[in-house]
Amino acid sequence: MLLRSSIVSALRSLERQYLRSCGGVCARSRGLVSTAEGVRPGEEYKHELAGRETKETNLLKAINDALHITLQRNDKSYLFGEDIKFGGVFRVTDGLASSFGEDRVFNTPLTEQGIVGFGIGMATMGLYPIAEIQFADYIFPAFDQFVNEASKYRYRSGGQFDCGGLTVRTPYGAVGHGGHYHSQSPESFFTHVPGLVVVIPSSPAEAKGLLLSCIDEPNPTVFFEPKMLYRTSVEEVPIEHYKIPLGKARTIREGSDITLVGWGQQVWVLEHAAKDVLEKDGISCEVIDLRTLIPWDAHTVEKSVNKTGRLLVSHEAPQTSGFGAEITARIVSKCFLRLESPPVRVCGLDSPFPCVFEPIYLPTRAKVADAIRKSVKF
Repeated sequence: MLLRSSIVSALRSLERQYLRSCGGVCARSRGLVSTAEGVRPGEEYKHELAGRETKETNLLKAINDALHITLQRNDKSYLFGEDIKFGGVFRVTDGLASSFGEDRVFNTPLTEQGIVGFGIGMATMGLYPIAEIQFADYIFPAFDQFVNEASKYRYRSGGQFDCGGLTVRTPYGAVGHGGHYHSQSPESFFTHVPGLVVVIPSSPAEAKGLLLSCIDEPNPTVFFEPKMLYRTSVEEVPIEHYKIPLGKARTIREGSDITLVGWGQQVWVLEHAAKDVLEKDGISCEVIDLRTLIPWDAHTVEKSVNKTGRLLVSHEAPQTSGFGAEITARIVSKCFLRLESPPVRVCGLDSPFPCVFEPIYLPTRAKVADAIRKSVKF
């Protein structure tokens, strides 16, 4: 418990520092969802939300809202995990047990394989379990449940049974000084498992809409939450229920010289690196938020690279066998004759996640900007 308190304290103490280093995380709007300035590719859902009331919300509260809406609308939904009855380590589930009762929002023993296995069993009975793994670093004891049970349940029964109602939430990524066991990004392990859907949001509005889609998705989903953005990412979020389509990337910045692809909190590193090279070097970057890793939106990335002629993929996970390798391989095979330079990956180092050397390990804004310049000058 002392370690958990330390992690939370570290997160909160780093919020202001993170915002200063990024120059702010999300652009803020006010009042109602508006489409007056046009909708960027991948954000077509905003047409349906035009005129709806919004509220300034951080990513943590947006996820809490999505869970509240689900528990309220669907009496077959249940929420469980370690310590979530009182809100969990990060307070994401705060207030839900008191609102919906301890029969539907409850704590579990410290057994990740038990949590996921229990969720699989509930889902096969037609329920909608939403399981929480306290940190993504802790998810590995449950790996067999994902790979050999959840992902194959429909296939092995010839379509007679499935556990598509299962959603597993877990916070991932750097947090300040979480060290080896509270900072990892294990998403690529799950992208190698046919039958799973893997989703990573990058902002509060994205998190709410994507999580609501995950819960209704007919396949088991793993929803990675970028914990560094829990309180640092703030924007106007529609108050009511809405969904963002899975498997569809969004273009958050249009450009002509190079395509930057990322997901989760790394999207904002790319966004600010793009601003840096535009101001200092006149390089125009197109920034794509992949959102869903499996199935991923190859079409949007291919279309962008065919326009810019260059590709940079960035993620916090180690570079070797990271999901960036899959993206670059696909783009080389589909866009080879349009490429002006070799695709570039800017990723975490191939080492255990460090403690005091975290800034050296991470694919920072400066590292991304340098890689952009080298690619353009190739």
